[in-house]
Amino acid sequence: MEVAPRSGCAINAAVEVLGDPWTMLVLRDIMFGNRRHFRELVAGSEEGIATNILASRLKRLVEGGLLTRDDARRGQRAMYSLTEAGIQVLPIMAALGTWGLAHRDGEQRLRVRAELLRDGGPELVDAMMDELRELHLGIPRPDANAPRPSEQLAAAYEAAMRDAGRDSA
Repeated sequence: MEVAPRSGCAINAAVEVLGDPWTMLVLRDIMFGNRRHFRELVAGSEEGIATNILASRLKRLVEGGLLTRDDARRGQRAMYSLTEAGIQVLPIMAALGTWGLAHRDGEQRLRVRAELLRDGGPELVDAMMDELRELHLGIPRPDANAPRPSEQLAAAYEAAMRDAGRDSA
């Protein structure tokens, strides 16, 4: 059930789907945290998303064509997957992260992903999109032997956590 946008402006149409902060954070957690189930998204939310807000945003993302929801059989959990439209939000996330690095303060451990995406440039973003396509759409990565961007992001985060531990000791 897609709602008609307020105007025919492409920016308006995108903002109507992506303009809510919780929506972007849910997409972030699915993209970068591989959180695909409701409980994982609640438990892993750095910002503490409420269950009613999460349920609303997941429903809107499915209706907006950015996620699919695989209905669970009895005794199983429903799983959310990115669509191609959802995967193509990644460069927007990278741009938002770069802007945030330049104009906002934050904890180092939480800035690592944005720094890596900024420094890795379009090649890393493209490789991450390929990895998301493999994970969510079942489309093999063009170079199956290439390093996984998610592993690079995880290693950078773990290094930042170790550094933060040494700094606080």
